Amino acid sequence: MQPLTIRGMSSLGEAFRTAREARGLTLSDAAEHIHIRSVYLAAIESEDWPAIGAPVYVRGFIRTYARFLGLDPEESVARFAERVPSESPSQIAAAMATMAAAQPERRGPSYGAIAGIIIALGLVLFVGYEYYAYRAGQDASPAAIATAPVPLAAAPSPSAVVLRPLPPPVAADSPDPDPSSAADEQPSPGPAAKNAIEIRLAKRSWLRVAVDGTTVLEGIFPAGTIRTFSGKTAVVRAGNAAGVDVTVGGRSQGAMGGPGDVVERSYRLSQPE
Repeated sequence: MQPLTIRGMSSLGEAFRTAREARGLTLSDAAEHIHIRSVYLAAIESEDWPAIGAPVYVRGFIRTYARFLGLDPEESVARFAERVPSESPSQIAAAMATMAAAQPERRGPSYGAIAGIIIALGLVLFVGYEYYAYRAGQDASPAAIATAPVPLAAAPSPSAVVLRPLPPPVAADSPDPDPSSAADEQPSPGPAAKNAIEIRLAKRSWLRVAVDGTTVLEGIFPAGTIRTFSGKTAVVRAGNAAGVDVTVGGRSQGAMGGPGDVVERSYRLSQPE
């Protein structure tokens, strides 16, 4: 497409303004496309050359503006040169520096900002991973168990000692805990003898009974079990003291302790004459 001629126009500025308006553009539209401030484009159209600066500066703007509007850039510069004399080399150099500063800065993405975003994103991902690993470790680890000394229960007599926690496992050589088999070896329940101790289980419990220093019974027995032993002294240890009732010499001693208590008591079976 051949550039439009400006011959026949009354002025150079009128030629630029007519070409711009013919395209339906505003000064701001043109400035956005060619990156020259609209105030300088307006100065070209009004031929206010001092507002733009040195002639070399003006010629550069005229050439760019004319090319954008479809005018002949060299003819436009020639029309300008008819009215404005040429500059000295020093003036041209200064004007070129000013022209470079006058061009609006074309903003692009800041590499520093992009690097900062990447670093921040990496930090967020790292923190998220560390938190996930921490939570996974918490879920996988066994629950912490707080331990504290277990207070001894109050004993009803000086010979009673309450122990916690549960009793140790039944010894491998302990008697058969089956009450039916043990019943064959023990006397049948009946009136308590004078030097006898009777043990009744209201609840399932672990028992160990020593008479005159010899262990005569040890094991886990169900509710309803009854055992009677004779001698001079007896030491009874029960794993569920609330379910163990003791009778000595025909006198009930009541339950040995509270629910879940491990209680050991000593009893004197022989009474002074």
